[in-house]
Amino acid sequence: MKNLNIQLLLIILFITLTSANAKPAINYNVKDYGAVGDGVNLDSKAINKAIDAAANAGGGTVYLPAGNYLSGSIHLKSNISLFIDEGATIIAAPVTAENGYDEEEESVNTTYQDSGHSHWHNSLIWGENLHDVSILGQGRIWGKGLYKDYVKNKQSANKAIALYLCRNVNIRDISILHGGWFAILATGVDNLTIDNVILDTNRDGMDIDCCRNVHVSNCSVNSPYDDGICLKSTFGLGFARATENVQITNCGVSGFDEGSFLDGTYKRTVTNPTGRIKFGTESNGGFKNITISNCTFNYCRGLALETVDGALLEDVAITNITMRDIVNAPIFLRLASRMRGPAGVPVGELRRIIISNIVAYNVEPGQGVLISGIPGHNIKDVDLKDIKIWFKGTGMAEQAKREVPEMEKGYPEPGSFGVLPAYGFFVRHAEDIKLDNIELHFLNDDQRPAFIFDDVKGAELRFVKAQTSGNIEPVSIKRTSDINLFQSLNMRDGKLKN
Repeated sequence: MKNLNIQLLLIILFITLTSANAKPAINYNVKDYGAVGDGVNLDSKAINKAIDAAANAGGGTVYLPAGNYLSGSIHLKSNISLFIDEGATIIAAPVTAENGYDEEEESVNTTYQDSGHSHWHNSLIWGENLHDVSILGQGRIWGKGLYKDYVKNKQSANKAIALYLCRNVNIRDISILHGGWFAILATGVDNLTIDNVILDTNRDGMDIDCCRNVHVSNCSVNSPYDDGICLKSTFGLGFARATENVQITNCGVSGFDEGSFLDGTYKRTVTNPTGRIKFGTESNGGFKNITISNCTFNYCRGLALETVDGALLEDVAITNITMRDIVNAPIFLRLASRMRGPAGVPVGELRRIIISNIVAYNVEPGQGVLISGIPGHNIKDVDLKDIKIWFKGTGMAEQAKREVPEMEKGYPEPGSFGVLPAYGFFVRHAEDIKLDNIELHFLNDDQRPAFIFDDVKGAELRFVKAQTSGNIEPVSIKRTSDINLFQSLNMRDGKLKN
């Protein structure tokens, strides 16, 4: 009897382990609904029939076995998992009415954001007002026929995946090649998980807009011509709503040539790649309670936190970031007053930010770390600690004398400010800034100071080191008060004076 009980336990254990590692039950195979999977015949009608059948039955898994599925618009439904198996590719057909793409829907607002953030139906795969929906599997989505920008016609499909006002969404394990204007656009989506996804695309990788409770993990995003992982808070819902409670972890962003990430060649013919993780540019609703950790930046732009349309950007913690071959500011914090939104909204605030454990190597010399508010509106309460940056150098003495434009209404991009007069940190219109255990180096001689503080009220520098050339003072201050040094820059402890 004892041996029998042990055998039964072993059988139960075997079944449990086997079930845990098995692929999902094949409930609705698209080939049973007429899909061919030859890359020639249009299969979107069959895929949508399978989705409808599953939805009508209360939910289930719609299964795409190995094959090439030429497709127009695919309509997701609630309680549906779209499972794209290894060897299966959904290929965006050329964008024509004959290929079954949906027209742009009427939008609640098209005034305060780009057209791409005003429409969702003009996509390869889309869903609206859904709950409990997944896109899974080790297969691929190839947005071959998608436009990279807005094209003014009725079938201007330009997104690989678009989700609007959904909840409980999972996107896992897939890859997307050439995703159009957005490989993944999620607007007003709550409880969103994007895990173990590879995006190798021509424009934005993923835009997470007006979303709450978001987990992005273990993703690789290569986007040479636009942003990799981008948080936004547009007016696309018709009202301002914050993107909040977001965790981004164990991800990599890069700017290699499109397609060369997935094929492993990692080509670098794009001279000013974007890539990067960014908050903004659209910032009507703001950003709150966000963490970013354990991420890599490779051959792309740096980290950017921006609020320019009258919203709060607050309570952000960023840690354990490595960067190599960065083409502009490794860290960019920007508060401004573009104010693309309804009239009467006050200028926003950028505050309570912690950025720590950063290593950046071979950074282009133009911008350095750029932290800039605007006159009368300071960036507040920013802690930067345990940061090491190696810049390329080559800055000239005349550049150290340059006046930097305010750009209050301009597009928030580090390069718009031109070459800065400091090679390391340029901090303007800010207060309560803490720099702790910061090291700055240059690989070639640089004739600019390491730090410039302009209109800064209160900054603490502790254990700060910076390489300098000749007799150039490491710190320059203007209209600034309460700059305290402790064991930093080979300068006497105490307060700096103008």
